[in-house]
Amino acid sequence: MNNFFSSEFYKKMKNVNSVNELIKKFEDIIVDEENLITNDSVVALKHVATGKYLSSIKNLCYETESKSQLVFVGSSEPVPDSLWKILFDEELATHNKTSINLQHFKSNMLLATSISYDNWTCRYSYYKSPSTKHTEVNCSGSQPNWNFKLSKLENNQGYLKSNDIINLSNMNRVDDNGNLIISNGPVEFLRSHDIQFTIGNDAFQEVICHNERLGGNDEWCIELIKQAFKNINFSI
Repeated sequence: MNNFFSSEFYKKMKNVNSVNELIKKFEDIIVDEENLITNDSVVALKHVATGKYLSSIKNLCYETESKSQLVFVGSSEPVPDSLWKILFDEELATHNKTSINLQHFKSNMLLATSISYDNWTCRYSYYKSPSTKHTEVNCSGSQPNWNFKLSKLENNQGYLKSNDIINLSNMNRVDDNGNLIISNGPVEFLRSHDIQFTIGNDAFQEVICHNERLGGNDEWCIELIKQAFKNINFSI
């Protein structure tokens, strides 16, 4: 955090010509620092196109494919089921550089995609989403290491901040022949859309991963939830 403050102070103090301007620049740095997303921050991810939040419900599982804890976009306001801890290995997360994990706050499960193995064909494949049969997104114990970048500025190297609009992706670890890929595989992006699936009498808006052209349905606004939420027990 000190590195951020020093760097921003140096950049903003250039060409300052008055005490009032100096005070204003200093206040801007403080505001920027308060909006930085650090390791273990609690965040919510709003799907920009629909205005709904990425969510999961503890112990509520898909009825198809992996039968893991489901992921969907639900409420138009942040609620306990739409809170996530963001986890990474550095003090601050840098666009196009830092890998992250997202841990569902209530269930402690990680946002993930999962691979199955067919003993008959000896092939690996991703579990498929219930409606569109793209890659299923679930909450499980695996760690896919999501990557993120600013949606509109692909080469931005700044730190991740609250209200950034980002694309989230992870590496596809299965090739076209059903073999596992260890590294440098193609990426798939996190998307939601208006298509729904049902569990019992309840309908849920589908969340998937895909390797198609990026569009508005792939944009997520990351929102920092105030520190007070960190100490609230939502697991009951």
